[in-house]
Amino acid sequence: MTEIADRVYNLYNGYTSGKEQQMAYNMLMEIPPSLLYRVQHHYNSHYEKFGDFVWRSEDELGPRKANLILRRVETISLYCRSLLRSTHIQSRTDTMAFVYCRSDEGGPPGNIWHGSLHDRRAMCMEKLISLQRNTYSNTKLR
Repeated sequence: MTEIADRVYNLYNGYTSGKEQQMAYNMLMEIPPSLLYRVQHHYNSHYEKFGDFVWRSEDELGPRKANLILRRVETISLYCRSLLRSTHIQSRTDTMAFVYCRSDEGGPPGNIWHGSLHDRRAMCMEKLISLQRNTYSNTKLR
């Protein structure tokens, strides 16, 4: 997140060619809204003397592209925004088990689950999935 905010700062605060503007736009559109919010928060807390993130985005990318980027942040709830302003966010990967079942019987794909698993010959297997989770500091939410 810090690296992205720093790259955006470097792109915004020099001569920005059309190619560099497009790189900044693509980068900001590809990251998830939660990370975009953290980038905006980091940018404003470190580089606001050069203009806040919204103003610099509009100035460098134009109002239409800046609006497309910033609208993505609006989807984040107020509670999540307060968590994302946390000074310490730790990311970890958990592994969870789940059961995957499929029927050996033929028939149209849409009718597979009309009966219960007891009525059909189903093959089930346990699989593992990795999930990324975040933990947040216990500081008072803003």
